[in-house]
Amino acid sequence: MDNEKHVIDYNNAVVSIRGLQKSFGDYHVLRGIDLDLYKGENLVVLGRSGTGKSVLIKVISGLLQADSGSVKVLGKDITNISSLELQELRKSIGFSFQNSALYDSMTVRKNLEFPLVRNRKNLRRKEINELVERVLDAVGLKQTINQMPAELSGGQRKRIGIARTLILRPEIMLYDEPTAGLDPITSIEINNLINRVQENFNTSSIIITHDLTCAKSTGNRVAMLLDGQFQRQGTFDEVFNTDDERVKQFYNYNFIH
Repeated sequence: MDNEKHVIDYNNAVVSIRGLQKSFGDYHVLRGIDLDLYKGENLVVLGRSGTGKSVLIKVISGLLQADSGSVKVLGKDITNISSLELQELRKSIGFSFQNSALYDSMTVRKNLEFPLVRNRKNLRRKEINELVERVLDAVGLKQTINQMPAELSGGQRKRIGIARTLILRPEIMLYDEPTAGLDPITSIEINNLINRVQENFNTSSIIITHDLTCAKSTGNRVAMLLDGQFQRQGTFDEVFNTDDERVKQFYNYNFIH
């Protein structure tokens, strides 16, 4: 992965989490975690299913309320802002859902136009067309513009989902299991796309995954979530260079050679 052109500003945290706790009844999912995402960085959050990875990004995007702690996104504490401010802030956050979340009754073009029409009402038809074509080009799927989601492969739907997220030019991207359910070749395409998005759209991203190939090829930094807390953070090699049995088991179980 070539990061020489891309500059990460380690003095500028676009997401800053301190003491975050989240429980569902007696089930303590996040147990007082601290995490920073820096401007221009791809941060991978690794962990087994059910460890709270998806809960974490839902809290960051305001879809779930934290029980305690502070969550600052682009300088605003989202645990303490009005719903109107949260709505405005969400326009700067792109959420790439695991299932792509496309509208089956709409063409690819209409799916991509939808967030524009809803959030930027002053755009002219020519500008909408240009923006749609630009993001389709960015994900390498210009030829699908008039197709329906049902006509696309799983990997294509995933890429269109990312394109729809990019159309509002978010500063922060949240990817939820971007390679889940995809074959190895398509997974590599998605990993490459995540890196291109970082370069070309200058995003700061959190990538939730248990796919170690994805983690290794997209992450500037990796944070390992175990038992509701971040046990290890650093480069991929730093995180896995350990005698911690839980980390070694995770590596041995998940790594696809």
